[in-house]
Amino acid sequence: MNTKYWTLNPAQLIVSVFALCALAGTVLLKLPIATEKGVSWIDAAFISTSAITVTGLASVDPGSTFTLFGEIVLMFLMQIGGIGVMCYAVLIYVLIGKRIKFKERLLIQQALNQNSLGGVIKLARSVLIYSFVIEAAAALLLSIRLVPEYGFGQGLYYSLFHSISAFNNAGLALWSDGLMGFVGDPVMNIVITMLFIFGGLGFTVIADLIYAKRFRQLSLHSKMMITGTFVINIVAMFVIFFLEYNNEGTLAPLSLWEKAAASYFQGVSPRTAGFNTVDISAIEDPTAFFMMMLMFIGAGSTSTGGGIKLTTFLILLLAAITFIRGKKDTVIFRKRLQETTIMKALAIAVTSLIFICMAIFLLTIFEERDFLPLAFEVISAFGTVGLSMGVTPELSVIGKLIIMFIMFLGNIGPLTLAYTLAKPDQQKIRYPQEDVLTG
Repeated sequence: MNTKYWTLNPAQLIVSVFALCALAGTVLLKLPIATEKGVSWIDAAFISTSAITVTGLASVDPGSTFTLFGEIVLMFLMQIGGIGVMCYAVLIYVLIGKRIKFKERLLIQQALNQNSLGGVIKLARSVLIYSFVIEAAAALLLSIRLVPEYGFGQGLYYSLFHSISAFNNAGLALWSDGLMGFVGDPVMNIVITMLFIFGGLGFTVIADLIYAKRFRQLSLHSKMMITGTFVINIVAMFVIFFLEYNNEGTLAPLSLWEKAAASYFQGVSPRTAGFNTVDISAIEDPTAFFMMMLMFIGAGSTSTGGGIKLTTFLILLLAAITFIRGKKDTVIFRKRLQETTIMKALAIAVTSLIFICMAIFLLTIFEERDFLPLAFEVISAFGTVGLSMGVTPELSVIGKLIIMFIMFLGNIGPLTLAYTLAKPDQQKIRYPQEDVLTG
């Protein structure tokens, strides 16, 4: 990373690097050695973008389309996309003994979505260590279930692939029906969900949990993420259980244990991972809409998931409650939120809604499908979730390009994209204030 030749700001460079990784993945997946019977350029580009943005939407079946080489390419793309290019750059610098300068630190700060430069190198190192340790441990646990069924070599490989896919919240599976074959399997349900829940909490929260001895010693961000994740997952589990209980296409044919396991799995999956143990195309309309809300909220900052982020949603909710109650300060856990934090959360939510609405509008023009599946697909792409109601393989080229852009947007964040296009504007004039009628 020679800063002498840089002309891009950190946001622009991060976007450029991710775009180049997606392009490199497309070329590698297009190689004859990567596929069983070949794949079109648009499908290679689509699944490469899906892997690098850790989304999981697939226009072709990864397990039957790609060879071992192609699947390994997907694993590397998911790992780079989930952990972050800049974290690997830190690893390279450490290994070769080079000093990380100020501009590189700015890039790492932007990539890890940190508010200050302090501790970003330590955090980047921690991200790599935690990721590799968790993925390796989970792969061993999954091998307990998969090695007896698929043999030692293939069982270990399947365990590693799905461990990486789950922890990085990518949602790509090597089975054509996702994880529907493991709907009641305790090992697969527990290990896979724990992987993407931890991945969705964010690396700062994981580090905080390791070093803090008590809950009150955690940072405000960690407290909000842990509490919010616990509450929203419990609510989601029960909502899906009651909405889908009598649905013959999902929960109705299952035993009570399998109903509970499937409800838990699909309750925690939409905000982060995108794995499925039931047929998503068969879910009821209310369930689809509820999942869309979960996908829009997303995971945590500095996590491997997308969406507007859980803390953003909580900040907006708390700010609205504060305004309704006629109070001045937005307070949580006896801490006051800054106005700039609330404004940033509002900017993220509004910008995200604008892009989502534009994408849905365009898809309704170019795709001859019902509105709900198209809207579900767009929000799944934005949340980098990967759940689909069966729309992805049938999209036109234009439709796939739209979804690719939304996946990219959901991974880098709408504000990061805005920073790449906007020029810094130093406001030199302050205009008079006047009230506007609202509500």
